[in-house]
Amino acid sequence: MSATEIIWLTIGFLGQGLFFMRWVVQWFKSERDRESTIPLSFWYLSLIGGLITLAYAIYRRDPVFIAGQGVGALVYIRNLMLIHRNKAHLNLAASARSSFSSRN
Repeated sequence: MSATEIIWLTIGFLGQGLFFMRWVVQWFKSERDRESTIPLSFWYLSLIGGLITLAYAIYRRDPVFIAGQGVGALVYIRNLMLIHRNKAHLNLAASARSSFSSRN
């Protein structure tokens, strides 16, 4: 096996490892909260692990793997956008309430 192949296998396993860790993070968070929850880190691990795995799939020229990881990355990005937009709205609303309360 060439050095290039070994490097790409390492990249592939790294991506898969990060992708797997999202489940561990979600499991621990749910156990701690005593309810099923999806922490923000789940989406970041999904995106980073998915993109690294996508790079590996592109190197391997695997169209099935490329399509799956490519679509997955879009979903993870969209979820992160929605989460951050919602947080921005909540922060703006809290700031407005605080400003209104201090004037009265």
